[in-house]
Amino acid sequence: MTARRISAAALAAAAVIGVSALPASAADHSRPQRPQVEISAVQYDAPGHNDRSQRSLNKEWVELTNTTRHTVNLDGWTLRNKEGRTYTFHHYRLEGRATVRVHTGQGRDTDRDLYQDRRNEVWDNRADTATLRNDHGRFVDDESWGGRHHRPGNRH
Repeated sequence: MTARRISAAALAAAAVIGVSALPASAADHSRPQRPQVEISAVQYDAPGHNDRSQRSLNKEWVELTNTTRHTVNLDGWTLRNKEGRTYTFHHYRLEGRATVRVHTGQGRDTDRDLYQDRRNEVWDNRADTATLRNDHGRFVDDESWGGRHHRPGNRH
């Protein structure tokens, strides 16, 4: 009888150790979670003559894409350049699998196009970083260009 109790206790202990070790080993092999919203494209150098006209400023933009099926509330999220110029989203919800283009200049906001209402360029043509943060200030995504980060075609 004692041998059975010892054997049962050993099996129970092994089961407890095995179960507690499982999450740790599973965590070691997990993939990093993709952001729900990502910077999908950047047009930092407006095509044509850069004359600070609304037409020129609105050809400078950053696109954000919701990679999930669910709507994401971007209220309070920010899009910022290296120098600290920041655009804050107000009362905007990005539908699932949708893309929004955030233009530098002035215009009428729609579901697919938002405007920063600026009178000067935001994104440096030579080198810059667009950083997206959520409403808690946590990093979501970024895109850099220029120097060793340069990507032909101004695309992400």
